[in-house]
Amino acid sequence: MAAISGFQFAIDRGGTFTDVYARCPGGKTRVMKLLSEDPANYTDAPREGIRRILEEETGNKMPASQPLDTSQIDWIRMGTTVATNALLERKGVRMALLVTKGFRDLLYIGNQARPKIFDLEIATPDMLYEEVVEVAERVILEDSTCQLSKKPDLQIVTGTTGEKLEVWESIDKEQLTKDLQRIYDKGIRSLAVVLMHAYTFDGHEQEVGKLALEMGFEHVSLSSAVMPMVRIVPRGYTACADGYLTPCIKTYLNSFAGGFHNSLEGIRVLFMQSDGGLTPMDRFNGSRAILSGPAGGVVGYAMTTYKRQTELPVIGFDMGGTSTDVSRYAGEYEHVFETTTAGVTIQAPQLDINTVAAGGGSRLFFRAGLFQVGPESAGAHPGPSCYRKGGPLTVTDANLVLGRLLPDYFPKIFGKSEDQPLDREASLNGFKELTEQVNEFLSSQPGSVKKDPMTMEEVAMGFINVANETMCRPIRALTQVRCDYYTAWHPEIGSGMF
Repeated sequence: MAAISGFQFAIDRGGTFTDVYARCPGGKTRVMKLLSEDPANYTDAPREGIRRILEEETGNKMPASQPLDTSQIDWIRMGTTVATNALLERKGVRMALLVTKGFRDLLYIGNQARPKIFDLEIATPDMLYEEVVEVAERVILEDSTCQLSKKPDLQIVTGTTGEKLEVWESIDKEQLTKDLQRIYDKGIRSLAVVLMHAYTFDGHEQEVGKLALEMGFEHVSLSSAVMPMVRIVPRGYTACADGYLTPCIKTYLNSFAGGFHNSLEGIRVLFMQSDGGLTPMDRFNGSRAILSGPAGGVVGYAMTTYKRQTELPVIGFDMGGTSTDVSRYAGEYEHVFETTTAGVTIQAPQLDINTVAAGGGSRLFFRAGLFQVGPESAGAHPGPSCYRKGGPLTVTDANLVLGRLLPDYFPKIFGKSEDQPLDREASLNGFKELTEQVNEFLSSQPGSVKKDPMTMEEVAMGFINVANETMCRPIRALTQVRCDYYTAWHPEIGSGMF
C-alpha cells in the first residue's frame, strides 16, 4: 500500500453504533466503535471517533469543546442510516405537498397496486405529508388532433424532452401565497412540489419553489429536480420522501461539519448513496440516502468475500440496531430504479437491498396476547436496557438473557465513564416483569391450552422467533421468491451485527 500523507477515515454511522476505520500516516490502521448517540459524553459520534484517533495517534490534545483541526485529515467517507431510520420510524420533518389542482388525493390513491389482495383488512401506509395545497396551474402536451376549444393567445413552450406543451393556466401567485402562508403558520417548513408534466417542463415548479423560499420555507423539493421522470405518482412519492428526509440529513451534516475548523472547507468529504456511489457532502439528499449505510455494506462484502473461497453467489445480512438489510451479490451489483421502503415508493437508482424494521435495538411489546418486535427502536440513547441508560427491553436484551450475547466479548463502552460492559442484571429484571405480565394474561384466559406458566427464557425465545421470522422474509424474497434461487447454495455474510 502506498504511503499516505494524512489521516483517511471511513465511517459507518448506524442508528445504534458508529464504526470508524482509519488509515494513519505510516500505514497503521485503527478501528473504533462508539454509540451513535451519547449526549453525556459527546454530541456527534463520527466526529468524536475522528477526534479520539487523531488525539491518540498525534499525541496532541484536542478538546471536544473546540473545533477540530483538519490540517492532518486527507479525506472522510461516510455511510449513514439517518435517512433509513427516519423513514422506517416516521421521524422525518413535518412537510406539505403542493400538487396540481384536482389531484390532491393522487398520492393517497397511488397506483392501485394490491400486494396482499387476499388480506381481510388492508392497512394503507401513512402519507409523509401533513397538508396538501392545490396549485391552480395546468400544462398540457400539445396535440394537433385535440378538438377542445383553446384560448387564442395560448402560450406554447418546449420541454426538456423536445415536446411542445400548451400552458392552459398560469400560476395564481396571489392565491398560492395565501395557501403557503396558511401552511407556514402551522409550523411546516418543508415542501414537496409535484406538478403535472414537470418532468419535461419545470417552469411552474421553479416559480412555486422560488416563492416558497422567499416566504421563509427552509426546504423545497421539486419533483423536476429530484427525479425528472414520467409517471407522476412515483415521481411524487420520491419528491415527498426527499422533502421529508433531506432536512434531517442537512441538520445532521451541519452538525457534523460544524465541529471542524472552517466546517471542513477544503477537505474531501464524501457520502455513500443508495446506488453504491459516493457524492460530495453538499449534494447528499434524502431520496438518494435511504440506503446509504446498507449500500456501503454491499460494496464492502462484494469486494472482500466474493470468489475468495467459492464461486457461489453471496447473501449479505446486515443486522443493525434499528433495521436489518439483506442483499445478494453474484458478480455484479444489482440495481433497481423503483423500490418500496417502509410503504414509500422511491423512483431512484438503488442497490437491490431489502430492509425491514427489525434489529438489535427493536423494542419488545406484549399486546393483546401477541409478541411484537418493533418497528420502534431504542436507538443508541437510551438504547436497550443493558446499555445502562434505563432503556426499554429489546432484541439485544433477549439475546443477552439467553446467553447468546456474551458481555466479555462486547465493547465496554457503557456507563458514565464509557468503560462498563453490558448490564445483564437490567435485562433480567426487565424480562422478569414482562414474564409476569405474559403469565398473568395467560392465566386470565378461559380454557387456556397452556397450563404451565412460561419461563423467562421461553418469553425471550418467543420474541427472538418473532424477530427471526421478520428478518428471514427478505432472504427468501431475494432468492426463492424472485428467481427460484436455492437459499442453501448461498454463503451468508454477516456485515453488521447489532
